[in-house]
Amino acid sequence: MLVAARWIDPPTTAVHMERRFEAWMHHTPYHEEYEFVPLGQISLDFQHAVIAAEDASFYQHHGFDWHAMELAAENDLEGGRVRGGSTLTQQLVKNLFFGTGRSILRKGAEFTLVPVAEFVLGKRRILELYLNVVEWGPGVYGAEAACRYYYRTSARTIDRERSARLAAILPLPLKRRPEHMSHYSELILERMSQMGW
Repeated sequence: MLVAARWIDPPTTAVHMERRFEAWMHHTPYHEEYEFVPLGQISLDFQHAVIAAEDASFYQHHGFDWHAMELAAENDLEGGRVRGGSTLTQQLVKNLFFGTGRSILRKGAEFTLVPVAEFVLGKRRILELYLNVVEWGPGVYGAEAACRYYYRTSARTIDRERSARLAAILPLPLKRRPEHMSHYSELILERMSQMGW
């Protein structure tokens, strides 16, 4: 599947299937918005905002950000709350194959697939896949669907501020809304500037 993902855009993911199943189990309506677009049709501001928010070392690591994982573990032990230590590659693997559940077995399988994803897909394709499959809200998957759902614009034309607001909801896309993310989106914009974007 990972090798195929190098050339074939995934028609669905484990998270998509998980949400459909949850809706079916709870007898709730479910409408899915998912449109895969090439990375060239996603604004650089959007790409940069997501990297700054979710994985600032994306272009430096090989699938795992050991420093971020160490900080996340320390904060867990101290009861603090910061961004998790997962990289975009780890999150992509989780989205494609494992869904939102947590278990030692899933972590072990993820641990073996992440280096393969880095080797087979490369950074550009990982970013393209991630931006297109990640959940942005109830039934909303991918950058294009998120831009249309929240701002009635395209991923190609979304501006810097709105990109940061969308990136700010990623850790909790079913609970957060871009219009409530002023403080965090300002931090993301600041981080983007520090990164030369």
